Amino acid sequence: MQQLTEMDSNFLQQETVLTPMHISPVIVYDQSKRKGGKVRFKEILQVFGNNLGKSTIFRRKLAGGAMGLDTPFWVEDPNFDLEFHVRHIALPRPGDWRQFCILLARLQSRGLDMTRPLWEAYVIEGLNNVGGFPPNSFAIMLKVHHAAIDGVSGAEIVTAIHSLSPKVEAPQERDDWKGESDPSAWQVWSRAYVNNLKRPAKFISNVSQLVPAFIRANKQLSEKSKEGLKAPSLHTRFNGRVDSTRVTDALIMDLADIKRIRKACEGATVNDVMVSIVGGGLRKYLQDKEELPEESLSCGAPINMREESGSDSTGNQVSQMTISLATDIEDPLERLEAVRISANQAKDYASALGTSVLMDVSEMMIPQVLGWGMRAGSYAAANSNMPVPMHVVVSNVPGPQQPLYLAGAKVHLLMGLGPLLHMMGLFHGVLSGVGRITINFVSCRTMMPDPAFYRECLKESFEELKAAAN
Repeated sequence: MQQLTEMDSNFLQQETVLTPMHISPVIVYDQSKRKGGKVRFKEILQVFGNNLGKSTIFRRKLAGGAMGLDTPFWVEDPNFDLEFHVRHIALPRPGDWRQFCILLARLQSRGLDMTRPLWEAYVIEGLNNVGGFPPNSFAIMLKVHHAAIDGVSGAEIVTAIHSLSPKVEAPQERDDWKGESDPSAWQVWSRAYVNNLKRPAKFISNVSQLVPAFIRANKQLSEKSKEGLKAPSLHTRFNGRVDSTRVTDALIMDLADIKRIRKACEGATVNDVMVSIVGGGLRKYLQDKEELPEESLSCGAPINMREESGSDSTGNQVSQMTISLATDIEDPLERLEAVRISANQAKDYASALGTSVLMDVSEMMIPQVLGWGMRAGSYAAANSNMPVPMHVVVSNVPGPQQPLYLAGAKVHLLMGLGPLLHMMGLFHGVLSGVGRITINFVSCRTMMPDPAFYRECLKESFEELKAAAN
């Protein structure tokens, strides 16, 4: 039994019918080299069963919580049922890209069963006419609640269920797992009493550290930039209340092309290039709607706080920085340079402030009270024309570059969908792996009725940047 951190619990507080809070890696497989050319569903079930012991996420559920006065507990579910979590579906004919995106969007819009371990896996067949996919390929969409993982630990979970060899019969590791009973009422309420007694001291301690950190960070930033890091307070179509629908599409690129582009701008990173592509695509999209502001829009970019990539994969260890999308700049290389400068300023600010600021803030308040405050603030902002400091999310997660296999089928492509929140209705999941990198965006239909057009905008932005960099 393990109690959730306040940051993990915050993602539970944001869970509603309109805002399900799961992260969804999507993996496409080539089974053409598999003996017989076909992976059977029961073999996929066996792979999951053999690898359950590699992560605590698979078999633990929520319990306790003291009616929101404390964070709940993770307990090993004694009634764990693998076949409930791993499901088998197929696209209707003809099985093309548009149908695939519609299915992913619909699955993403549905929340998880909060009484069971917080993950589901959908084995998707019928991808026969998806352009660019191998013949007779299949996909797996893995939905895991954000309370259990962040983007980086999600990539580690993907690695856990795969092997480096095409050998079908993977050896089963020793698994001494046992189920647990839910915590007693005494355990829940006594822990809540003790934790809440500590909160005033935590509040004083954290404030005493955060205030000087904010002053120091702002001073350092002002010394380096006359403009500062403050983002323009604008409002876009994506900064309102989201609905229960979801739309998605993806731009798939070769990672080698992105690495060549970054060399055209000294000091630029792969993430800078991806943010610049998003900025160019968003500029084109809003221009078409006659909604492009004169000032640049900004994105929220999660920061990995893990000291090592192989550290404990459980829970959330992230902070966030704000980066300009340079949507006010038409020239693609000038936009990339502007993004690079903004990203460096954001990193300097985050370094001076301390990347644990979100975790420090989350520890100050009772979980339910913090949840109420966050929801009330988002509702108030979404129901007005209140300006916001960031307008979309661009979450970049490096994935595995070595060949990976599941039941003898080779990983062909990795994508990733993320959650939406009120006031933050456009999420770009950037995931690299096996030589490719994707921008898999998610929005709701009222905000983006034409996802295929936005994909074309992103593609044009990428092609323009690629041509300019040559």
